Amino acid sequence: QVHLVESGGGSVLDGGSLRLSCAASGRVYSSSVMAWFRQAPGKAREFVALIRWHSGSLLYADSVKGRFAISEDNSRNTVYLQMNSLKPEDTAVYYCASGSQYSTSVADYSAWGQGTQVTVAW
Repeated sequence: QVHLVESGGGSVLDGGSLRLSCAASGRVYSSSVMAWFRQAPGKAREFVALIRWHSGSLLYADSVKGRFAISEDNSRNTVYLQMNSLKPEDTAVYYCASGSQYSTSVADYSAWGQGTQVTVAW
């Protein structure tokens, strides 16, 4: 199994930046895709971005395209989400996930981190 631990959440003002980290351990070799999802209060969990290990393939939700950037550090089995120009509507718990499918669907990810809170205030 893959074990995921997120860090880097916090509170920022509108227009601010944060960088989230997701450290993977365990059977990392069984996971070919790493993704970030988020869940705001009262809403369903939604796709934010994904990266395929070692290939450079990236995909973003339209709502974050041009503001967020996902990247990987293979030597540390860590994936990052750089979030710039944050807006109040980006407020949510952000989750890291791993899976074998190049997918934006929650159901296609088998391992999840505990989540990290991101709050963007006016």
